[in-house]
Amino acid sequence: MTDSVSTVPVPEAVGKLYDRLTLTALDDGTFNPNIHIGFWDTPDSEATLEEAVDRLTDVLTERLAVDESSSVLDVGCGVGGPGLRVARRTGARVTGISISQEQVKTANRLAEEAGLADRAAFTHGDAMKLPFADGSFDAVMALESIIHMPDRQQVLTEAARVLRPGGRLVLTDIFERAPRKEVPHPSIQKFCRNFMVTLADADDYVGLLHRSGLRLRGLLDITEHTQQRTFQELSRPAAGGERPEALGQTNLPDLFQPSDMLGVDEFGCLLVAAVRP
Repeated sequence: MTDSVSTVPVPEAVGKLYDRLTLTALDDGTFNPNIHIGFWDTPDSEATLEEAVDRLTDVLTERLAVDESSSVLDVGCGVGGPGLRVARRTGARVTGISISQEQVKTANRLAEEAGLADRAAFTHGDAMKLPFADGSFDAVMALESIIHMPDRQQVLTEAARVLRPGGRLVLTDIFERAPRKEVPHPSIQKFCRNFMVTLADADDYVGLLHRSGLRLRGLLDITEHTQQRTFQELSRPAAGGERPEALGQTNLPDLFQPSDMLGVDEFGCLLVAAVRP
């Protein structure tokens, strides 16, 4: 597949970026166990950003269809917020993997503090080559993480490999919505440069999944529920979103600000669900 923004992320560099983001947030008081976008069920929803972020985790969890007998792999687990929520709400055993050593360290600390270390554990590793045996998990989730990986096909193939027959994969990805432009909006380019991200082509996803040995169960454009409202909330002064340090970007050139994306509705979000036959 061809991404709309061509710079390919390097896993080790992504790991170092998130090491820095994690340490900066811990140091300056902006730390949050959830570092993904929110989901609002309706345009007039009065849910806060924090509530909407949890809601997106729940939307994925509902599609995973797991319970206390299930084992879940959280690919690109961040600092553990979503994985711990899944473990707490469903009773499932959650294994998280991140390319960032600092994220893994923080996630395991949070699991201990939450009394969930017996249900949730986090490890350092590369989603391009998962350190797990075939058929190890009942479900795989990837919440806003495949965007940082250099080869979506390889990630999906690895996810299929570690899934048991009948196991589900649910993920979110970002893409450039129609009408596509020859050159993406400058704010999209800035976002992708600052955070080592590529955009998916939504038209490629059926083929990607099938070549990975997965069957499509759902491909939804959830942009209207997620992106613009998230950037609006982050742009409010009370959210601290207009301070570069709030995103851990004090050492990055051409700093991205949440307000850069206001009105850029071609920056889309996909929700993808699939099953291993």
